Amino acid sequence: MASNLPRTSRALSGLAGLTVLLASLSPTALQARAHDCAEGYVYLDADRDGHRGPGEAGVAGVKVSDGVAIVETDAEGRYRLPAVDGRSRFVIKPPDHAVPMRSNGLPDYWGNLQRRPGPALKYGGVPVAGDGCRDFALWPAGEAAVADADGLDVLVFGDPQPKSRIDVDYYRRDIVEPLLAASTTPGRADAALGISLGDIVNDDLSLYPAMNAITARMSIPWLHVPGNHDLDFDAADDAASLSTFRHHFGPDSFAWEEPQASFVVLDDVVYRPGQSPRYIGGLRESQFEFLRQYLAGARRDRLLVIAVHIPFFDPVPGQESFRRADRERLFAMLEPFAQVLLLSAHSHMQQHVWHGPDSGWHGAKPLHEYNVGATCGSFWSGVKDAQGIPDTTMRDGTPNGYARLRVSAPEPGGRPDYALRWKVARLPADSEGMTDAVALHAPKVLRRGAWPGYGLYANVFMGDAGTRVEFRIDDGEWQPMRRVLRPDPRVLAENAADDAAEALRGYDRQSDAEISSHLWRASLPTDLDAGEHRVEVRAFDRWQGEQRASTGYRLDEAQP
Repeated sequence: MASNLPRTSRALSGLAGLTVLLASLSPTALQARAHDCAEGYVYLDADRDGHRGPGEAGVAGVKVSDGVAIVETDAEGRYRLPAVDGRSRFVIKPPDHAVPMRSNGLPDYWGNLQRRPGPALKYGGVPVAGDGCRDFALWPAGEAAVADADGLDVLVFGDPQPKSRIDVDYYRRDIVEPLLAASTTPGRADAALGISLGDIVNDDLSLYPAMNAITARMSIPWLHVPGNHDLDFDAADDAASLSTFRHHFGPDSFAWEEPQASFVVLDDVVYRPGQSPRYIGGLRESQFEFLRQYLAGARRDRLLVIAVHIPFFDPVPGQESFRRADRERLFAMLEPFAQVLLLSAHSHMQQHVWHGPDSGWHGAKPLHEYNVGATCGSFWSGVKDAQGIPDTTMRDGTPNGYARLRVSAPEPGGRPDYALRWKVARLPADSEGMTDAVALHAPKVLRRGAWPGYGLYANVFMGDAGTRVEFRIDDGEWQPMRRVLRPDPRVLAENAADDAAEALRGYDRQSDAEISSHLWRASLPTDLDAGEHRVEVRAFDRWQGEQRASTGYRLDEAQP
C-alpha cells in the first residue's frame, strides 16, 4: 500500500507520519486509495515463509470475508472486497488447509483495515494500519493439525478473566502448564484447536499480550470470542467497543472450518453506553448478513458449532438477557442443519440447556446449548492451596477448569457426532470424593440410630435433568439419588467459613453459592453397624458413560 502513496508520503517516517498523511487526504483521494486495497490473493505457501514467492499458486474457491460480505477466490486465487475502514478481513479457513502461525502464536488468517485514525481509546483501539490489504497464505492441513483420521479434539475455555498479572500467573500455573505437562506431544496441547469463549481479561485490556503469550504456549490454533469484559468502555458506541480486542485477536465474528465441524464465532455483546445495563445479548444486522451468506453454502454433513459469550437462554425467567427476536431469527437460520451445538460462557456456572419452542427453536429435536464453566472459576477467588493458587470453585459447585469437545467423523450418509467432558484444574489423582466428573459431600460422622435424614450430595458437573445417579453403601445394592435444585453444601461451607473468619482467608472470598442444576441427594442410612462405611456414587454421563466417585462416613454409638 505505501508504495502507491504520493512521493511526499515516503519522506514521512513511522506511524505518526502515516497518520498525518492519511488524515490529510480528501474523501476523493481516500476513495481512490480504496481501489488499491480492493483485492488480494489466497495462495499455497509452499516454502512456508509467509510470503508469496514465484511459483506459489493461488487457491481457488476459498471464502474471504470482512464480516459482512463473503466472496470466493477465482481460478487464480484472487479475491475482491470493498475496502471499508473499521472492518477485519479474514479467510474462512477451509477444512483441507491450515493457516500459518504468527510470531505471537496466533493463527494468521486475518488483517484489520484502518487507514484513518479511529476514536481515541484508553487501550489504543486499532492503530492506523493497512494489514487488511494483504494476501493470505494457506498450508496443507497436516502442517498444523493434531488429530486422528476419525475425529477432532478441541479445548474450550470459558472466561479466563484475569484482573491482574497475578491472575495471569494463576492461569499459567493452574491451567496451561498442567495441560502441557499431561500432553502426549511435547511442547503442544493434545488437541487440534482451542477456543476461549470471551472475557479473555477482566476489563484491563493491557493484559491481552500476557494472556496470549501463555495461551500460545499450547502451540495450536486458538480462536477468541469477545466478552463483555473485553470492551473498550470509553468507546462512544457499539461499533467501536471491540477496537482493542480486534487489534489483538482479529475479527469479532468469523467462521473456521475443520473436516469434522464448522465453527462460527459471533460477538453477541451489544454495548449500550449510557444505558443500564450497559450491554445486552444480541446480534447486529451485519452479523445476520454474514450468517445468511455463510450458512447458505455451509456443508450440512458436519457438526455446526456456534460459539458466543452471553448465553442464548435467560437465566432469570422473564428477564431478557439475550434479545428474544435475535435468538428466534438465528434459530430459524440454524434449523436446516442436522447437528448444531451452541457454546456459551459468561455465567461462571455450568449447565446444559435444551432449546425448544419456548425459546424459539422449532427443529426436529431439541437444540443443545452447553453453557461452559469458567476457566477462572469464581473469578480467581477463595483460599489458596500449597502452591498459592486460589480454590476458585464456581457458585454451582463446579471446580474451575476447562472443557474438551470431541467431534467424530460421520459414517457415510450419517450425521456427525460429538462428545463433551469437563477437566478439573490440577485435580490430584488420589482426590477423595472428587473426580473430573463428580464431587461428593457427606457428613463425616453420624450417631448410630439417628433419624436417617442426613444428606449425601453428588454434584455431577456435566449432568442435567436426564442424568441417572445412584449410590450404594459397602458394596450393597445400588439405589437412586434424587435431583435437587439447591446450592451445593460444599460451597455453602466455604461461605460459612468466610463469614466466621476474623481475617480474609483469601484475596477475595469464595463467591456466594447459587442453585446448582446438577446436584443429586440421598439420605445416609444410620441403622448399620457402628464403624466406618464406604459410599460409592455412579453417574451415567451421556457422553463418557459411567462415572464413579467414593467417600465414607462413620457411625458412632452415643449416650444421651
